[in-house]
Amino acid sequence: MRTWRQIGLAALAVTTLSGPLQAADIVIGIRSEPSSIDPYFHNLGPNNAMLGHIFDRLNDWTPKMDKMFGRAASSWKAINDTTWEFKLKKGIKFHDGSDLTADDVLFSYDRAANYTGGNSSFRTYTKGKTLKKIDDYTIHIMTEKPYPLMPNDTTTVMIMSSEAKGTGGKNKGISAKDFNNGTAAIGSGPYKFVEWKKGDRIVLEKFDGYKGPVAQPWDKITFKFIKSEPARVAALMAGDVDAIDNVPTSDVERLKKNPKISLSSGVSNRVIYLHMDQFRDSSPFVTTKDGKPMNKNPLKNPKVRKALSMMINRKAIVERVMEGIAIPAGQLLPEGFFGRSGKMQAEKFDPKGAKKLLKEAGWGDGFGLTIHGPNDRYINDAKICEAIGQMLSAQGIPTKVVTMPKNVFFKRASKGAEGGLPEFSFVLVGWGSGTGEPSSPLKSLLATHDKSKGMGASNRGRHSDPRVNKVLNEALATVDDSKRGALLAKATEIAIGENTGIIPLHYQVNTWATRKGLKFDPRADERTTGYDYTPVK
Repeated sequence: MRTWRQIGLAALAVTTLSGPLQAADIVIGIRSEPSSIDPYFHNLGPNNAMLGHIFDRLNDWTPKMDKMFGRAASSWKAINDTTWEFKLKKGIKFHDGSDLTADDVLFSYDRAANYTGGNSSFRTYTKGKTLKKIDDYTIHIMTEKPYPLMPNDTTTVMIMSSEAKGTGGKNKGISAKDFNNGTAAIGSGPYKFVEWKKGDRIVLEKFDGYKGPVAQPWDKITFKFIKSEPARVAALMAGDVDAIDNVPTSDVERLKKNPKISLSSGVSNRVIYLHMDQFRDSSPFVTTKDGKPMNKNPLKNPKVRKALSMMINRKAIVERVMEGIAIPAGQLLPEGFFGRSGKMQAEKFDPKGAKKLLKEAGWGDGFGLTIHGPNDRYINDAKICEAIGQMLSAQGIPTKVVTMPKNVFFKRASKGAEGGLPEFSFVLVGWGSGTGEPSSPLKSLLATHDKSKGMGASNRGRHSDPRVNKVLNEALATVDDSKRGALLAKATEIAIGENTGIIPLHYQVNTWATRKGLKFDPRADERTTGYDYTPVK
C-alpha cells in the first residue's frame, strides 16, 4: 500500500465525477493511548474513539452530535411506554465473516452490564434495561418506567461477536489479553484490528466486508502514540505523521501562520472538573496545614466545597494556562446542549467571600490538600493542577500537586467503581456527555453510587443527595422533552449550584492539525477518528 506521503498531495487532491477519491494510508499522531481493546474495560474517551473503528454500536452521532444515525440498527421506536423496539440491519458481517444478529447484541449488553475489573463501567447505560430477542433481527429493550433516552444510550455500548475466538463461547475464559492481541477483537466496524504495539502504535485495516454508514476513506490507519506535546507537533512538521490531535494551546497561533498546515477547532462537550471526597470522616489526602493526618474531613461540608470553587480563578486558567482556548464552566455542558440550566454561570473568583464561607463552616484557619490528576489525558492537565494548587495555597489552603500517567491515575482514582473506596481526596478529571445531554454526567458523576442500579459509576467523590436522585429519576422517565430538560436543569442546580457536588472548571476547545490537503471534521465528543479525516483540494 502507498502512504499519504508517498503518493503526494496533488494526487490525493484530484477528484472526478466518475467516482470517489482513491483511498490511501494515513498516519495520525495522538496524545492518548487507549488502556485496552476490550470494549467494556473502561468508559474512556481514547478507548471509545479507537474502538469505534472496530466495533459497531446500535446507534451513533454525527461529529457535531446534532444528529443520531443507525449503525447496526436500521430503525428504532417506542412500541409502548416501557418498551423500545430495535430492528437490526441484515447482512452486517463481523470481521471473521459471521453474521451480526440479535444474539450478539444481547451478549454484548450482558457482558457490559456484568463486567468486572475495569476502571469505569458502562453500567450507567445498561442497568435497569432488559433485552429480549424477538427474532434474529429484532430486539426489545424494556424498562420499568418510561425511558425516552433509550436511543441515546445505545450510542455508548459496542457490539462484539458472541462467538469471537478467545471468549470460550459465550464469554467463558475471556481476558484482556485476548482483546489486546487481537484474538477476541472481532467487531463489525469499518476497520479491522491489525496490531497494537504498546507505547508505539495501533494499526487498523479497512474491512472490505463493511456495508455500513461510516466512511472508509483509508486502506490503513496507523495511530502513533506521541505523548509529548512538542514531539507531536514536530512529527507533523517533519512529515512523520499526516495529522495530530490535541494541538498544544501554545502552538495554535504559530501553526495558523504556517501555509503547509491546516487547523480544525471545535468546542467539545467535555467539562474539566474536580471531584472531592464527600463520604469519609477522615480522608487520606486531607491534612492539617502543616501536613499532618487529620481525623476530620472538611470536604463533607458544602460551604467548604463552595469556598474552594470561589478560590479558583477560571478566567486566569483559561487565559494563561489554556492560552484563551477554553470556556469557563459553571455546569456540565456548554451552551447549545439540551437540558442546561439558564440560571448557572461559571463561579466568580471571590477569595474574600471564600474565606468568609470557610469561617462560617468552622474552617477559618484552613487545612491541607493534595490534588491528584493525570498528566497525559486532558489539554494542559498537569498545568491546570499546578495552577489550582497555587491558587488554593495562596488563599490559605496549602495544596500539594501529584500528577501521573492516565493509565496509572484512573486505576487508582477509580477503585470505587467495583465497590472499593476511591484512593484520592481531591482529583482533576473530565467528562464528555456521550448522550448529548446532562443526564449522562448526572447519572455517572453526581447520582448516589449504586452499582446495582448503574448509578454513580464514576462518582469518585461519592456525592449523594436524595433530592438529586429523585429529580434525575423523574427526568429519566419523562417523555416530554421540555419537561425533561427542565428537570435535568433542576437536578444540575441542586447538585452543583447548591451542593457543589463537583467543581466545574472549563469546557475544552479542541484543535486538530493536518498537512494541507487533508481535512478533519471536529467532533464535539473529542474523538480522533480516522474515518473523519478526508482528502480535500
